Amino acid sequence: MSIDLEDYRDLLDDLGGHAEEVMGAAWQEAVRTFSPFGLKHYYLDGAEALKSLGRGSEPVIDFIQEAPSVARELGEEAVRHLLEAAARLSSKTSGAVVGLVIATSPIAARRLGDPDLFLRYLGLLENLVAQAPRGIRPMLEHLDVLLTHLTLGGLRRWALWGAKVHGRDFKAQVAYFALETPESQSVFQKERRGTLFVDVHRRINMYLRALWARDFFLRPTSGDFESKEGVRPYIEGFTVHVPDAYDDEHGLSGLQIYRATAAHAAAHVVYSRARMPADNPGGITGMLVGLIEDARVETLALNAFPGLRQIWAPLHVTTPEDGDRVTPLLGRTARALLDPDYQDDHPFVIRAREAFAAQGDNLERHGLAWELAFELAPHFPGSARFHAVHDHIPVLYRDDNRDIWALGSEEDFDTIRLGQPQQERVHVSLMEMINELDVPFAGDDAQQILILSSEFFRDSEDVSLNEQEGKPPVSLPYHYQEWDYQMQLERPHWCTLLERRPLMGDPAVIDAVADKHKPLISRLKYLIEALQPQGMVRHRRQPEGDDLDLNALVESMVDLRMGRQPDPRVHIRHERKVRDLSVLVLIDLSESTNDQVRGTDSTILELAREATALLAGAMDRIGDPFAIHGFDSDGRHDVEYFRFKDFEDAYDDKVKGRLAGMKGQLSTRMGTAIRHAGEVLRRQPTRKKLMLIITDGEPSDTDVRDPQYLRQDARHAVEEVAKHGVDAFCMSLDPHADDYVERIFGAKRYMVVDHVARLPETLPTLYAGLTR
Repeated sequence: MSIDLEDYRDLLDDLGGHAEEVMGAAWQEAVRTFSPFGLKHYYLDGAEALKSLGRGSEPVIDFIQEAPSVARELGEEAVRHLLEAAARLSSKTSGAVVGLVIATSPIAARRLGDPDLFLRYLGLLENLVAQAPRGIRPMLEHLDVLLTHLTLGGLRRWALWGAKVHGRDFKAQVAYFALETPESQSVFQKERRGTLFVDVHRRINMYLRALWARDFFLRPTSGDFESKEGVRPYIEGFTVHVPDAYDDEHGLSGLQIYRATAAHAAAHVVYSRARMPADNPGGITGMLVGLIEDARVETLALNAFPGLRQIWAPLHVTTPEDGDRVTPLLGRTARALLDPDYQDDHPFVIRAREAFAAQGDNLERHGLAWELAFELAPHFPGSARFHAVHDHIPVLYRDDNRDIWALGSEEDFDTIRLGQPQQERVHVSLMEMINELDVPFAGDDAQQILILSSEFFRDSEDVSLNEQEGKPPVSLPYHYQEWDYQMQLERPHWCTLLERRPLMGDPAVIDAVADKHKPLISRLKYLIEALQPQGMVRHRRQPEGDDLDLNALVESMVDLRMGRQPDPRVHIRHERKVRDLSVLVLIDLSESTNDQVRGTDSTILELAREATALLAGAMDRIGDPFAIHGFDSDGRHDVEYFRFKDFEDAYDDKVKGRLAGMKGQLSTRMGTAIRHAGEVLRRQPTRKKLMLIITDGEPSDTDVRDPQYLRQDARHAVEEVAKHGVDAFCMSLDPHADDYVERIFGAKRYMVVDHVARLPETLPTLYAGLTR
């Protein structure tokens, strides 16, 4: 879909020059955020629709400026809901209020963090416009303060209380909604909650990812229309819905309760992989199925992470003193199945604990909860009458178990992924590029990206158009397999590698290395001359060769005349001394390389850069084709690869600038980088191919907990590239690397540098020894 802003020229002209400036500023964010469909129908056509309402230009300009932020936070469907709400509000209030609703919509989107809550918020505004028309403006002016401390439910109760009390007193309405009256402050303080989900959801996501090395989908749920028992978490379609706020309870902060809730729900997602054998039987039996399934997944999670008991056990507070009614007895049973130190002599609690403990290693079986519940239900005390509305499992952090009866399907999982249309990259000729170059407002939303194989220069300019106006390119993704040593299988297309353009630094930083290491360069001079190829070499007195050796031939004739046996070696063989070698230096650029080396003022990365610069200078003088690459990673989906110098590049100021700009960040997924560098090396036409890896530690990444996993994968990657004639050698700067580096690269294929400060002199010497 091609979008031309000239089709909306009348709209921009009607709104005035300021609108065009706002559109120019917001356009790049809009094309990055909206799909092509949303860009046209929600953003541009939406602005036209707002203009047609006849409420002035202010709402339209606010929409042009703020709609991309709403779409970025909640998706473009939220922009559609905003447009529909603005259209309904325009018939009930002024254009200034409509514009204020749109102008503050990014605050609501950011603080609510969920499309459904945002839709409810818009419904609340429509309700308030009818009940408290004078209060809507001051409320929106204080929206950031209100939503920083209130949930949507708290905002709704605070606003409707003010609308009810001051329904006909317009002056009091304005004061109340501006938080200026004692009543407003009192209700505001009453509705404040301890910890809002929007303030901690990033930490909760990181917490779950650290446990299970995978992502979980968390969404807040408002308690406006829930039961008096409060908002129960629930899982639906692989999405975990949690309350939008938690107060501090039982001596725990709201953040700790969120961790307990999220960890329990994540255990269901990980270990509840099949629905129950039949539908919910209801009654006490159905309640027991959920209780035992909760205990089953928590026990499996505790087997992997024993520390989780510390966040779950404090929230089990039911004791025998609470009685033998249904709800307390369910709470006591749940506590007994989790906490081995909890003492309870009730017969049913004892029977449930013994039946659950007898399962032993059968907890992986998904029908276990169903079977145990039907076994225990007849023994539940008959005097405890179950009430479907009031009775529940009194454990604050546990969900309502609706997911165990209708486990989400793969189709449900796919619906939570917001797909984007596929971009097509087309290689074009020079004339095709010229004809299509100046497309107004073309951006990242384009369905086609034109690629010219060479740089493009305008007349009388020395700098290419791409360097003037382009953005750092990111390559097409490279997908590589990864070796799982536990399954003894390769995971196909498991890791994604992206080649990124290195940052540019000051080439003088690299030139200064020569001044710093002048004595070392003097010692290296003779080493370099010894390694330089000698051209054509003649080998005399050969049995076979290219020419006759006249001296040897004369001596053979003399021997014949004298009656002696002549020497048959009368040829000269010509040998061309050429170093048939390609070298790729692969540098670990992980965050740990920013650590300072003990006893020096330099970081590990700075010393590695100096050593690489000295080695590059030596290789350049010898004439060996060489490349310098680097890598880091942020999980298996984002392995970053940087080409500081390729084989065909000259070792000039541009390369030196790239080396000067290298920086350490993220992690070290070494196996994927080795495979990619091996693919680059195997395309070299030389007979010998050497990959020299410089790293300061073992392979690691944010989504891998098992330290052996990436070590084994790196070893497998070394074996893979060796099959294609690539010889990998590791120079480790980790003094403890002997524990693992030999298992990765093999005997005599590594060097551990105990004194990192001597790296600049060690690396060129090592290279000379490897390539003689």
